[in-house]
Amino acid sequence: MDATTVVVTGASRGLGEAVARRFAEEGAHVVLCARDADAVESVAESIREEGDSATGLRADVRDEFDVERLMEVAAREGEAGGVDTVVANAGVYHGETAKTPLAEDAYSAFDQHYQTNGRGVFAAVKEALPHLNDDARILVPSGSVAVDATPGLGSYAASKAFAEALVRQFAVELDATVGVVDPGQLATELTGGAGRDPTDVADQFLWAATEAPTEDLDGGRVDLKTWKRATH
Repeated sequence: MDATTVVVTGASRGLGEAVARRFAEEGAHVVLCARDADAVESVAESIREEGDSATGLRADVRDEFDVERLMEVAAREGEAGGVDTVVANAGVYHGETAKTPLAEDAYSAFDQHYQTNGRGVFAAVKEALPHLNDDARILVPSGSVAVDATPGLGSYAASKAFAEALVRQFAVELDATVGVVDPGQLATELTGGAGRDPTDVADQFLWAATEAPTEDLDGGRVDLKTWKRATH
């Protein structure tokens, strides 16, 4: 991935951090963002200390002007200019995991789920478009909760389904490849630490960005089994 530029939202921890580090290891210039300026700059500095290339930027995906600036900075920062890959990873879950049934969701939680997990994806794709290079790919992390209803996940699950619907719509309307990457359950704050280590699936995102067949990824979802069949 030498001379390519990758943007990762929500990259101050968890999956976003693991993916950003993996792309940087492969030679990409990674532009990572999160709402916590100190946290995201700490990750970017750590990547640079490893001898790789990264820019940290404070940005809130709920704010389209923040996302516009993020993409503009990314397009300028890379060696060859423009953006080659976007990983629209930023996401939130309000409440105790699996204990937020839809009918009991607060309106504020509902709004935050949709603003970050849904509208945030919309903003990431929309604001990246003027800067995308040829053959660029946009990857949206998701999970089975978006397609298989699970009790207690409420508007979080619904917001992930909305994000996947956005992926399908963008895919039929854009030249760029837009797809869902499902790494399965990960050990993050959202899951209470239950699941795979995010670093174990970072290669799945690298594969999706570079090797996954376009006909499978564009408007579709590539899950853990698909990745393992293709690479193992």
